Amino acid sequence: MRGTWFFVLLLAFAQSALAQPASLRGFVTDQTDGQALELVNVALLGDAGAVKGGVTNRDGLYLIPAIDPGRYVLRASFIGYQTFTDTLDLAPDERRSINIALVPGMALDEVLVESERTSGAARITAGQQTVRPRDIELVPTPDLSGDLASFLATLPGVVAVGDRGGQLFIRGGEPSQNLVQIDGVMVYQPFHILGFYSAFPSDLLSRTDIYAGGFGSKYGERISSVIDITARSGNNQRYAGAVTLSPFISSARLEGPIVKDRLSLMASVRQSLVEDGASQLVSQPLPFDFGDAFFKLSGVVSPSSRASVLGLRTFDRGTLVEDTGGTPPEEVRWENRAAGARFLILPRLFPLSADLRASYSYLATELGPRDEPGRRSVIDNGHVSIDGTFYGDKADVDAGMALRVLSLKSRLGGLYQNIETRDERLEHASAYVEPEFKLGGAWRLRAGIRVQFFDVRFDPFLEPRLRIVWDGGTHQVSAAAGIYHQAVLGLNDRRDAASVFTVWTSAPRPRTDLEDVRAGRAQRAAHAILGYRATPASWLELSVEGFYKRLSNLFIAEWTAFPRFTTQLQPANGTSYGFDARMEVRGRRVYGYVNYGFSSTEYEAEQASLLLWYGQEMLNFNPPHDRRHQLNALVSTTLWGFDVSARWEFGSGLPFSRAIGFDGFTLVNDVTNIAETPGSRRVIYERPFNARLPTYHRLDVSVERSFPLGGADLAVQGSVINLYDRRNLFYLDVFTLRRVDQLPLVPSFGVKISF
Repeated sequence: MRGTWFFVLLLAFAQSALAQPASLRGFVTDQTDGQALELVNVALLGDAGAVKGGVTNRDGLYLIPAIDPGRYVLRASFIGYQTFTDTLDLAPDERRSINIALVPGMALDEVLVESERTSGAARITAGQQTVRPRDIELVPTPDLSGDLASFLATLPGVVAVGDRGGQLFIRGGEPSQNLVQIDGVMVYQPFHILGFYSAFPSDLLSRTDIYAGGFGSKYGERISSVIDITARSGNNQRYAGAVTLSPFISSARLEGPIVKDRLSLMASVRQSLVEDGASQLVSQPLPFDFGDAFFKLSGVVSPSSRASVLGLRTFDRGTLVEDTGGTPPEEVRWENRAAGARFLILPRLFPLSADLRASYSYLATELGPRDEPGRRSVIDNGHVSIDGTFYGDKADVDAGMALRVLSLKSRLGGLYQNIETRDERLEHASAYVEPEFKLGGAWRLRAGIRVQFFDVRFDPFLEPRLRIVWDGGTHQVSAAAGIYHQAVLGLNDRRDAASVFTVWTSAPRPRTDLEDVRAGRAQRAAHAILGYRATPASWLELSVEGFYKRLSNLFIAEWTAFPRFTTQLQPANGTSYGFDARMEVRGRRVYGYVNYGFSSTEYEAEQASLLLWYGQEMLNFNPPHDRRHQLNALVSTTLWGFDVSARWEFGSGLPFSRAIGFDGFTLVNDVTNIAETPGSRRVIYERPFNARLPTYHRLDVSVERSFPLGGADLAVQGSVINLYDRRNLFYLDVFTLRRVDQLPLVPSFGVKISF
């Protein structure tokens, strides 16, 4: 009897062993240039049809776990490429790696095109929008290569200070509360001083994920938004490149194989020509100088691993106000440096991918004369992280951990300013886990938790996150919520509408000698998003999304009547809420969209000295980026071989602080003759940000055509910025009431040679 039971158990064990699942993984690329292909459908077909499948991610990676042993047909299909098929036998517990290179050719049917489209002006899901280079290139700019900065300015809920300054506010957040990274490398000030340009021209990019809020557990250290950029790899089959020239900027890009099929390089450099070019077209000085340089090395280490190294440098210099012949306007300068290395591997023993990264980021900002700047701020950091994705039948689980070591230095001096120097070192550590549950049908759920340790205290900051999507094809409903913390602060003197100088500092640390109610607190935000999207026809998409952000433990620069900037911190809380409405039309010959955004942002600040000015210590105000109404419309078509694009934008007025008078004061600590003692000037304000600037609107158009030129292509473009020459106010000097306007009508002409 015992022998019978032993035999039964042995047989059951043998059957279980024989049934051990196999797995299949690999990378899918374009055969012509080696670029990773995202959203490729990879399926295993059995006698009864599809058995299992997956979709490649942004690295072209697919992994199909838990496959029963047996014979299958492997099929990989993607729009615009020939379908790949192969027959394979999978043994029990086999971990097979198969890399696929798809050949461009036969396109698939229109139904598949619609199901795989992930980008578009109206395609937003719980605050997240994916942007492709083609989306960027539709926006008219005075350059033949599109730029991410110009595209971002078309989004509802994104407020730009104007044509100059390089500042973007997303759904009520400050620029320093936005996380911007390229291939996981943080860039502190990614936008150039002339608002059309950033460090990211479209021809360097593969995709960009923009999270206006509600972002997942993978992202941390910021409380407003995330702009996550993926740079494409260089062509590993042949050399290619482009050269452009316009009155605003010149650029050169080169890419190609160092070792064919194994190692490629992409490099780009850009230099502004504004001072000697565009300024001649408008008969007024445009004192801006900026540029950037970028490179990326991409390598195939083994069939199951990839590696890359990138570097980035940007520089900007200029004055934002006009020289009136009195005190020369102060010049602002900043420089970014960033470098990163990445190693992506598919371990053979487990159904997971591992992503190891190391990076360095640096930003130096100065205000004042170049030899002796009155103000200077430097922030840099080293960062290491490991992220992994475990692929399962019921859920895919993302998890990771990271360590960042920061250095913060600042020196503030200048007119009416006592010298103030700071030198800090901070450590940030974090870990997260976030499964995505496959609920079946049309439901997707991501529920995660992030744990952050900031140097301000040892106790962890817990950050739960949630995203849920119901996708019924024609209709989609999505929602997201989360808690976010930030311990590093970027301070601006918001009394000055033209100031883009930012000092980086940290939240107050705990003190042993004196109780400080602010100590140990980090900026905190709670996000809630609810959205609906409909596709009533293949050519029409509609979406609407509402958001709410509760901001607490904010720290803002001390409000004072003295015309000086300080890093003395004052606590504040706030709320930001609103909604976006979008409509996108995709015709055979015409593409266009219209979007509208409403938002309201209000701060509640506490400061003891306010009692002397306004009779209360608590003050409610709308910060200077509180734009209530914003409207954007774009149309693009082809006429007689010319690509024509036009974009119109409208924005309601931004708040500013109106001065009602001036006086002077003298510090008296001895017998003093007041008549002979020079005093210091002081401003008497009304309540902060109690007035609004005029509305802003502008029309930009561009016309472009390409011609074959031997083995190259020649593209020519004509464009006009501010076609009807609207006088849009950029800056109003509250002391003299002198106005400085945005750019007037600016014509431009550019050429681009691609090979």
